[in-house]
Amino acid sequence: MVTARNTAMAFNRYIDRDIDAANERTKVRELPSGKLSGNQVLFFIALNASLFIALTWFINPLCFYLSPVALLVIMGYSLTKRFTFLCHLILGTGLSLAPVGAFIAVTGYFHFLPILLGFAVLFWVSGFDIIYALQDEDFDKSKGLFSIPSYFGANNALKISRGFHLISAGLLLLFLYQCHLNIDKVSFLAILGTLIFLSRLIAQHLIVSANDLSKVNLAFFTNNGIASVVYGLLFIVDLLI
Repeated sequence: MVTARNTAMAFNRYIDRDIDAANERTKVRELPSGKLSGNQVLFFIALNASLFIALTWFINPLCFYLSPVALLVIMGYSLTKRFTFLCHLILGTGLSLAPVGAFIAVTGYFHFLPILLGFAVLFWVSGFDIIYALQDEDFDKSKGLFSIPSYFGANNALKISRGFHLISAGLLLLFLYQCHLNIDKVSFLAILGTLIFLSRLIAQHLIVSANDLSKVNLAFFTNNGIASVVYGLLFIVDLLI
């Protein structure tokens, strides 16, 4: 997970270095500010990508065979805003691989439950990435970059984000029900974790509007970070007990 994330984040910074340099919000990042050179970042990308593929060999054969596919998805996302406003869904797809990959790492095979959870992650991430992209709506338009806010406008983008989060909520409830049927009777903790997660989805739409983006970072980082950690921990404890 660490090497895959390092690869994806560093590639994103490298491929977007000229765009970041032109954006007031991102020009302080390491590459446009000169704190790191392009060659240093390329070495970091190559090192982490190689480590990721090598490490999967020691997990199981399926993880190893699928490792280049995972890298292709999570690195390819960085290119998509140059030609499609669906870039948010590509990012969501990259993160949706996490529950599926974790299950394959443990078991060595596919199962519909982690795939269901992966689809919930896809729409969750796509929804909050749209909120984050609201900050660059005008910049993206000026540079010919694609995003749902720059293509549809802030108000419609927020409606789409809410729609994605409604889909995610429905999938999480279905996942909870399927866990109850296929694994074991879920306890109060798993139900509580799901409800807390859903409440955090609602909260981020209450604190951000098209006319007030002052709390975007609170919605994007803090809110989603708390939601995912609490959800995961309560589910894990539920399974353990």
